[in-house]
Amino acid sequence: MNKKIPLSLLLLLATAAVLPAAAQTAPTETAAGAQTPAKAKNIIVFLADAGGVPVINAASLLGYGEPQKLRVQQWPHLGLSETSPVDQFVSDSANGMSSIMTGVKTRNGVISQGPDAARGRQDGTPTKTLLEYAEERGLLTGVITTQSIADATPAAAYAHSNDRKTWGTIFPQAFTPRFGDGVDVMFGAGRSKIGEQLVAAGTSFDKLGQTHNRPIYSTLDQVPAANLRPVVVGDRMDVHVATLKALDILQRSPKGYFLVVEWDAHTDDPREGLQNVVDFDKLIAEVERRVDLKDTLLVFTADHSFGLQVDGGRRGEPLLEGYEAWKAGPKQGDIVRLKNVLVNDTHTGEEVAALATGAGAERVRGYFPNTYLFDVMMKAWGWAADVTAAR
Repeated sequence: MNKKIPLSLLLLLATAAVLPAAAQTAPTETAAGAQTPAKAKNIIVFLADAGGVPVINAASLLGYGEPQKLRVQQWPHLGLSETSPVDQFVSDSANGMSSIMTGVKTRNGVISQGPDAARGRQDGTPTKTLLEYAEERGLLTGVITTQSIADATPAAAYAHSNDRKTWGTIFPQAFTPRFGDGVDVMFGAGRSKIGEQLVAAGTSFDKLGQTHNRPIYSTLDQVPAANLRPVVVGDRMDVHVATLKALDILQRSPKGYFLVVEWDAHTDDPREGLQNVVDFDKLIAEVERRVDLKDTLLVFTADHSFGLQVDGGRRGEPLLEGYEAWKAGPKQGDIVRLKNVLVNDTHTGEEVAALATGAGAERVRGYFPNTYLFDVMMKAWGWAADVTAAR
């Protein structure tokens, strides 16, 4: 027996039939009805050096006994960032961070120069960094790290060099910027080694400070409250204190600010490396509470991944069982073998997580080369890259 189907039901069935096709176009920025991404005034990049996906997972297990408990793991926008240099599959920090800062992949050991560089032999074309774009437009800028302030990751934000090891010529570039007046807030470690290389190059911390009227302090406590462009190069750096101090200065900017914060996450010592990630994540949560995500973009990522894997363990039991015995005993080359964790002390080539929240964060999704993060941040600001900037 045939029955006439009501018109309302026909309309409902027709609507349901086209929903999957419509849903497929929703994530694209050009889809009809898509919201215009919010514009960022401020951007903060949190860089976990060697903090690949396995390290982030293990840090949550160490810190909270459960997966996905870190604050950054709650951020709404996630992608996987591919980190290789132009000629190999596995990246070091120089290429990894330079690619993010400039949008141009280069060679391992090279800092913010194009792939026409030959490490230690020939300069390549200088590639314009996000910090330089920010300086050019009058934003305040900052670079903070647990490592040497002249090491590859922080240096990729403000310097250009064909060899990441030449700290004595890298660090002074912060005082002779190509754009703006240079990095406003610099807090990092590496004082002894940088100092030795400065002397070998015919200068020193004192001479640099006097020449450019910017004292280079050895501790955060030495910085006068009135100094709004402080430089601290110590033997160690408390990045938690340094970051909050930097924010006190940078958040005064009427035009906005750009801040890079690096925390080492290498897990050749698994407890130290994973605890660094837990502590970094707590700092990030504190910073997130201090900023307005309506005009601030927060990005968390790594410059490259690292050879750690969790291959055992049970809830309620220590993740790093056997760590004390390993720490006290003889080492077995580059391998750390605990009951539940295996570490091969080397960089690895798989993608790293890129997580984001705040203004412009929705662009972070899917698989992409790490150079795409440069585009994410430039678009969040609403800026176009210079056609002559060697991109």
